[in-house]
Amino acid sequence: MDSVLLGGEGRASDAGAPRAAAALCGDAACIAEARRLAAGFLTRVRSEHGLPVSDRAMDLTQLVVSELVTNARKYAAGPILLDLLVARDTVEVAVWDSDPVLPVARAADPDRVGQHGLEIVLAVVQEFEVRREPVGKRVIARIALLDGPGGDASAVRR
Repeated sequence: MDSVLLGGEGRASDAGAPRAAAALCGDAACIAEARRLAAGFLTRVRSEHGLPVSDRAMDLTQLVVSELVTNARKYAAGPILLDLLVARDTVEVAVWDSDPVLPVARAADPDRVGQHGLEIVLAVVQEFEVRREPVGKRVIARIALLDGPGGDASAVRR
């Protein structure tokens, strides 16, 4: 996996914001690699940038990364691009893949085994969007860095 921690290379409004990017080869190991990248990124956000990140945000970010990269690996051939960006009070997880088909959450079905990843993601994120790209698509999820209403920092480790 090629990854790099970047600062300020996102949108103009994100100048100076902590960011990490990785190109994943799409093999079986890329899901675990993506989770490690997300955990390492948020750990650096805490330690090097002094930003509060709750333990819950750490766990949810790894879960969302895992689910989105798993879906990209399952439905698209070739590489997967992962971008992580701290934007205001959220961590933005963006996953690009080459498949142009947009994901759709399936209707709830307690008898269905598996295929609940997108449902899980939608249940835990603050915002979710999918963008069609010239090639493929980009799935973006935003997760609150702090817990509770108003950004309660009680469960934050620095």
